[in-house]
Amino acid sequence: MSVLVTVTIPCDTDAFLAVAAERADDMVAISGEGRDQGAIHHRFAIGDGVVVVFDEWDSAESFQGFFADNAAIADLMQAAGASGPPEVAIYEAIESADAF
Repeated sequence: MSVLVTVTIPCDTDAFLAVAAERADDMVAISGEGRDQGAIHHRFAIGDGVVVVFDEWDSAESFQGFFADNAAIADLMQAAGASGPPEVAIYEAIESADAF
């Protein structure tokens, strides 16, 4: 069974959007590395002073191996104005009759 991962980053969302546009190639490269290591789905959202990552991975260990000490991710977070450490939560995905 896969896991669902949220990563919440306190961040200047305008700076994040600018970095996402200016460094799209870097983000695509990181995404490709993630897929190679077990990522199934990936999406960003922004809120009031936060950027949230919503991922699905084949296992918690795959995500943790990818995310731990990843210099490219750290560089993008710094460029995007991250103002604190990310908060990571990992959940076991379950099947339910109403899923889509």
